[in-house]
Amino acid sequence: MLANFSVEQSLMKAKSHLRNGEITEAQHLYETILKKFSNNIRAQQGLEAIQKVNQNTVTKCPPQEVVNQLVNLYNQRKMATVIEQTGAVIEQYPEEAILWNILGASKFQTRELEGAVGAYKKSISLNPNNADVYNNLGVALRDCGKFDEAVEAYRKSISLRPDYAEAYNNMGVALKDQNKLEEAIEAYNKSISLKPNYAEAYNNMGVALKDQNKLDEAIEAYNACILLKPDYAYAFNNLAGSYKDKGNFDEALNTYEKALLINPDYPEAYYNSSFIYNLKGDLRKGLELYEWRLKKKNTKARLPREYLIWDGIESIKGKKFFVYEEQGLGDVIQFCRYLLLLKKKGAEVTFRVKKKMHAMLQTMDRNIILVENDPDDKEIDFEAPLMSLPYLFSTNLNTIPSSKSYLFANHDKVTSWKKRLTKTTFKIGVCWQGAILQSEVGRSFPLSLFEDISKLPNIELISLHKGEGEKQIKNINFGLTTFGNDFDAGKNSFEDTTAVMINCDLIISCDTSIAHLAGALGCPIWVALKKIPEWRWMLDRNDSPWYPNMRLYRQKDLGDWDHVFKIMKKDLVRLIK
Repeated sequence: MLANFSVEQSLMKAKSHLRNGEITEAQHLYETILKKFSNNIRAQQGLEAIQKVNQNTVTKCPPQEVVNQLVNLYNQRKMATVIEQTGAVIEQYPEEAILWNILGASKFQTRELEGAVGAYKKSISLNPNNADVYNNLGVALRDCGKFDEAVEAYRKSISLRPDYAEAYNNMGVALKDQNKLEEAIEAYNKSISLKPNYAEAYNNMGVALKDQNKLDEAIEAYNACILLKPDYAYAFNNLAGSYKDKGNFDEALNTYEKALLINPDYPEAYYNSSFIYNLKGDLRKGLELYEWRLKKKNTKARLPREYLIWDGIESIKGKKFFVYEEQGLGDVIQFCRYLLLLKKKGAEVTFRVKKKMHAMLQTMDRNIILVENDPDDKEIDFEAPLMSLPYLFSTNLNTIPSSKSYLFANHDKVTSWKKRLTKTTFKIGVCWQGAILQSEVGRSFPLSLFEDISKLPNIELISLHKGEGEKQIKNINFGLTTFGNDFDAGKNSFEDTTAVMINCDLIISCDTSIAHLAGALGCPIWVALKKIPEWRWMLDRNDSPWYPNMRLYRQKDLGDWDHVFKIMKKDLVRLIK
């Protein structure tokens, strides 16, 4: 270095490094100078200054009482204050990992999830050996829906602390979110082996086992959880759900009651118990309890504003009544009939629903106003979520507004499809899979089950299916008429589907929106149901009070679709003779 530069140049260069924050480079220059000129005062002073900076950097951390104060505020749930004060302290001590962890935890509690993730990552960059922060990061990433990243964060946490039971449990939750149930159960088992009294891990394992339809094992896991934590209302609620799925309805209701004794204001327990009453046909009781869905966490519908609530009794003649959708397409199709009851009572009805549904719903009554956004408050006298209308009209089995059809297909579309379809066959429209949601588990059946039906004489199977289940088509070895990607590719939902349905002699479907649509159109429809179906199909009956043209085929045993299709085939043989 000194061969190329004079001492003066080297000193100037070192000073330039210092100005740029390049401490290591400056230190190297000063040390090089002092090796040849040990008495150089300027080099000595420069090196002493660097040593002082390094010393200050090492020791510069917030006083412990400041950290303790932030933690106390966090424990007092004063999150806004924690975020504000932690941010101020970080400006003084930006390299302190614990401060970033506190900031991340506070932002997580206020649901600033991306901010929490960023803060945790900053903490890890400053201290990459803290298992707790990796675990915290995993929780935040999971709530962001970044399940793969969450699992990796948990794995890193566990690599730093192999006996970290909580991280194993949390990893199980993220794996379950991905439907990796076996891996999730393995993680829960590991968590429990490390912490045998870990009630939450037993509960979570019960959830995963239930999703596998291993109901007896799920019940065992929930009971183990409750033994460890007898006041755990959530576990009682989950246990009741497994009893319900087994068909043990009395035991399920008793267990929901136990959850409510622990937590009398537990929306999920009330809501879940409503399904049992509705299944049994006690709609008055069931629909009343069903209103608790509006108070659930992560509910899809908001409560009506207090000053706009209708009690079901007050006259609405000449009043502006606003209704808003809240769940899936099938629910919209099934319950839109209640809009006609509001009209019958003289109300001016506005319905907020997805634009793609407007064309279909206008076939019901063109005087019902369809919108995509909430109208101004000044334009509303009353409001209600769509699925509260059955309760508001005091619906029971005898008062369900039922008619052969209340929705209609586009006439031109019907004519066009009639020309395209085979005229001489008995046409059966088929749908075999609903949405890939946890609530849909067990509803769908394999397309291959239609093979025996396809072999009946003069039968033509027509696919009404769109979406994930279409992958099965390439694996079948029997005839199935399909229409390609252009089918229902327009801006309006089910435009082609409704026209094809009208031209079919029969529809066979799993429990999905296609079944509701066929029922609302008045098409002959056979629906294959799992052993314990959705509440609207009730129990032990082969008809539906909601759709006069519908026939229900039920599993005899859990998962036994073969029996269902054998009965269907027998009935079909009699029908086409």
